[in-house]
Amino acid sequence: MRKTVIHAALILLAAVSSARCGGASPGEGAQHPAGPSGHAQGAAQHAHGPAGHDHGRAPGPPSAEAQDEELRAVAAIHGGAGPWAVAGYRMGRYALAKLGLPARSFDLEVVHHSPRSVQFSCIADGAAAATGASLGKLNLSLVEASEAGIETTYRRRSTGQAVTLRPSAAFRARFRDVPRERLAEAGKEVLSLPDAEVFEEVPARVASPPAGSPE
Repeated sequence: MRKTVIHAALILLAAVSSARCGGASPGEGAQHPAGPSGHAQGAAQHAHGPAGHDHGRAPGPPSAEAQDEELRAVAAIHGGAGPWAVAGYRMGRYALAKLGLPARSFDLEVVHHSPRSVQFSCIADGAAAATGASLGKLNLSLVEASEAGIETTYRRRSTGQAVTLRPSAAFRARFRDVPRERLAEAGKEVLSLPDAEVFEEVPARVASPPAGSPE
């Protein structure tokens, strides 16, 4: 009998000591088992790396998987994902956000001004990949223009709101006449560049008043 009482007292003392040191109570043991396997869930929830506590930092570049998906979207329309087609894709995504339209919206009209020359005209296919506009839907059209006049206008038909974009001077200088064997590599590079290094907005044109009208 005395041995039994002493044994019970020792068990009670061990339980109290465990609770004070942060050990689990009997009811908690199944939820937080000790050892490496028992702390896997806690590690996932309280990671101290970038994914665990990002604390409102600006989002980083797209993941490799997301980049590959975007390049495939361009290639599905254009047959490849070279720098000028990817630039058109970047412009199209920017324009949709600016106009508040989803991809494949029939409220969108795209007009691309370009010489009839592969490279500059590739921008139109990139625009199609980003927006879903197409010649068959009658909401994508090409207008012949000089090299100096390369630009793409995206217009929301229901409101008349429009944004016109053109390749930046830095982009033209950097990616003009890229060798065929480097096209894929250059296209991937364009996908990760800041907007300002790829394209710029064309200032809205102000129509001149008719001759003889009061200003």
